[in-house]
Amino acid sequence: MSEQGKEQPTTLADAAAEADQLALRGAQRELAQMRSKWDDELEGAARSEDFRERAVAYKAIGQFRFRQKLELLKRGFDDASPGCRGSALVSLELLSRGHPGAVNSVRSDLHNLASRDDNGAVRRLAVVCLRNGSPQSDTLGMLAGMAEDEALDESMRATAKSVVGALKRKASARPPKR
Repeated sequence: MSEQGKEQPTTLADAAAEADQLALRGAQRELAQMRSKWDDELEGAARSEDFRERAVAYKAIGQFRFRQKLELLKRGFDDASPGCRGSALVSLELLSRGHPGAVNSVRSDLHNLASRDDNGAVRRLAVVCLRNGSPQSDTLGMLAGMAEDEALDESMRATAKSVVGALKRKASARPPKR
């Protein structure tokens, strides 16, 4: 039992859920302690042969707000399992809220996933992640093309159109460069 009278998490998934709650409450010290305690297990799970363990690990990176694990998270983008790719993208979306550098550093990976992945849900998640990056012309052009592409399903076109709009609003809100 912890000092607060509750049991400590025993699985990475439980620890990640608790870490997410700590992050939402702004309990940075406790979150840092949890990161330290679960770091090795998270790393091991991300390298597991079992895709379910890898998916939990990739999702946990975001729940722990583990920005230092971006390189490990990028491995998830290339995983054979769409569940793992999706979990990695969910984490990236969480890590990039208010931090466009996370998306900007993996923009080409996101472009590839958004335009070429075999799984529609993974493609949509990649598009959603691009919303948190900087509004760059290559991204805007790719997404505008996706929004107009009749070969794509309506959900994908709508997602792309929504993200284009958000990025354009972000671009117009920026102060002019000097």
